[in-house]
Amino acid sequence: MNVELTRFRVKKGKSDRVDEWLKFLNDNMKDVLVTLDGEKMYVETIFREHLNGDEFLYWFSVQGEGGQEVEQSEHWIDKRHLEFWDECIDETFKPFDLKTEVVMIPQKVRNSMN
Repeated sequence: MNVELTRFRVKKGKSDRVDEWLKFLNDNMKDVLVTLDGEKMYVETIFREHLNGDEFLYWFSVQGEGGQEVEQSEHWIDKRHLEFWDECIDETFKPFDLKTEVVMIPQKVRNSMN
């Protein structure tokens, strides 16, 4: 099981598009959740932060081993998600993975993540 929290910087001037992106995901949650199965993604949450004039998105995820990469998906939701990603995420900023120190998932929940 992989538990991750990664920070990505948003391109300057793309806050409105990020608003649209996050609304798109929320508005299409039923289809979004379908795509998580192939990725073996048990939990995926996006956080947003404005800090010192920059905007960041953080992805928190709990994922099983051997899941499909989102880039390999043929699902329309994933294709649209990646379009927003390419438009909004600043690829010149190296993503920052926060260090996982403690994972607290009860065994009965872990057992259902198979």
